[in-house]
Amino acid sequence: MQRRELLHLGVAFGTAVVVPAVRATSSEMQDAIRGYANGASVKPGKVKLDVPPLVENGNAVPITVSVDSPMSATEHVTGIAVFNDRNPQRDVVRFTLGPRSGKALVSTRIRLATSQQLVAVARLSDGSYWSHSVDVLVTLAACLE
Repeated sequence: MQRRELLHLGVAFGTAVVVPAVRATSSEMQDAIRGYANGASVKPGKVKLDVPPLVENGNAVPITVSVDSPMSATEHVTGIAVFNDRNPQRDVVRFTLGPRSGKALVSTRIRLATSQQLVAVARLSDGSYWSHSVDVLVTLAACLE
């Protein structure tokens, strides 16, 4: 057996064992997003979620979310939230911003249970909600307590 085949087998085996224990349905993530948006429609655009597409270790995944906004007193981002599809809790992190923040840019590290989709949602001062989603492949899972 070649190394590559062994690695594929290991990843496939790890996914088969881990996913059923923490797998959330996409509807649960959509419900969490709907709750954050208070039922308002969430449109794609204005938000950029920057996360590595391939993560070796799910224990400390760096993410950055930026929103296209002038951050003026009349037009600014009031909040940013990140949601996930397969962690035990759908709501990963929430940030509160205002015009004095200067930039609509936040960064942190999160834990990811396994390969999954992440969605960043921004709430603007005009009451609109914007989003961006990214698929992330995790080779060593976290959040397995």
